[in-house]
Amino acid sequence: MSHVNFLLTSLDDIATLVKHLPETDAKSQAAARARQDCLTKPAGSLGRLEDLAVFFAGWQAVEVPRIAHAQAVVFAGNHGVCAQNVNPFPQEVTAQMVLNFRAGGAAINQLCQVNGADLSVVDLDLDKPTADFTAAPAMTAAESLAALNAGAAAVSPDASVLILGEMGIGNSTVGAALATASFGGEAADWVGRGTGSDDAGVQRKVDAINRAVSRHSATIGDGCAVLTALGGREQAAICGAVLAARLWRIPVILDGFICTASVAPLYTLDPACLDHCLVGHLSAEPGHKRLLDAMGKTAVLDFDMRLGEGSGAALALGIVRSALACHAGMATFAQAGVADG
Repeated sequence: MSHVNFLLTSLDDIATLVKHLPETDAKSQAAARARQDCLTKPAGSLGRLEDLAVFFAGWQAVEVPRIAHAQAVVFAGNHGVCAQNVNPFPQEVTAQMVLNFRAGGAAINQLCQVNGADLSVVDLDLDKPTADFTAAPAMTAAESLAALNAGAAAVSPDASVLILGEMGIGNSTVGAALATASFGGEAADWVGRGTGSDDAGVQRKVDAINRAVSRHSATIGDGCAVLTALGGREQAAICGAVLAARLWRIPVILDGFICTASVAPLYTLDPACLDHCLVGHLSAEPGHKRLLDAMGKTAVLDFDMRLGEGSGAALALGIVRSALACHAGMATFAQAGVADG
């Protein structure tokens, strides 16, 4: 696999890049599907496990895909919209949780360990929150570009799969704003309780998003402009990581609502940008099902989770490993001497 250097010099580079992204390898997918049909089981009886194996075969461009190196990255950022009292926890919690990740004490640490993923945490200017997007664009173009490139730089070109997660007090409001700007509807359709907002807190989130989307209405339809006006550094970094992974043909497992909303601007640029992305789980946040429907995606798991930090994506990695183990390790009818009808 040839590794292409990834460095965006301007946000305009993204529109050009999107037109030249590698696609899945149809021949490898067909070979993997044919292998599935010859394994010692009724055709289709492993359901979505079969689909996952074929999905990975296409992106790895081999009949029998394997995971040699699973990489997990959690991006962390702080948000100016917290000035609107949309968050029940103080912003200091973002940095405190980053330290917890690095000390091994969070859920994502346990899930990565048990499912065989190497975890790294990238904190993005935590002492400098983005601007309050109800009053100004959340980021300048330069800040958005720097975060995109930081996300890309975090990806290991030799990874077999990339698990993505986020941490940032206030970012459920940011995710809902990105979803609203990208797919329309009312802000209330996308807003949930996040880390535990009460009814009044939910209404403050809705009000903040309505004001922000109205203020930045000129950006609607331009994914990069929406990301800059309404996103955060960790959302931009996730977009950068997704683009870099695509250039290196690395399948991605996105986490829940906020992580999926982070890449909504890429979807609006071109839905095919996310063809290499799975969604690890269906979040309990009410906007996530609506978001997946808009993107035409189905989550791997539905476990009523809403933690964030990549936890659902890491859990889904175990399912992916199971799918690939069956695909690679099961005998064919001919090998086992079993009549296939």
